[in-house]
Amino acid sequence: MQKITPFLWFDTNAEEAVNFYCSVFSDSKITDVTRYGDPGPGPKGSVMTISYELNGQKFTAINGGPYLKLSEGGQEVQCGWLKDKYGLAWQIVPPVLIEMLKDENTEKAKRATQAMHKMIKLDIKTLQDAYNGA
Repeated sequence: MQKITPFLWFDTNAEEAVNFYCSVFSDSKITDVTRYGDPGPGPKGSVMTISYELNGQKFTAINGGPYLKLSEGGQEVQCGWLKDKYGLAWQIVPPVLIEMLKDENTEKAKRATQAMHKMIKLDIKTLQDAYNGA
């Protein structure tokens, strides 16, 4: 059971971003949309919040205005992170990596961590080889 719902802040393009995210991940859907009324601060009828699920994980995006500055365009980043075209950083972590990093054998966990730090895209076989000392 999910215990928290991450909120993602956008200036004005939350709906566009959510539609994009839902197109990238299978088994994804928009579950609720709240629109600004007369009080604003956004234009009446525009999206205030949009709740959605990506592969069963719940998120909510909010059009909160230009108070937080984000970068333009997307880029791949170290350790499997991706900064998307909306400036948000994502990391999809395979469960096997979590298990390696939690191993009580700190040398094995360290080798997996060091291998991950050299990667842009996570390669499970390379991580497992490093973990196993191969």
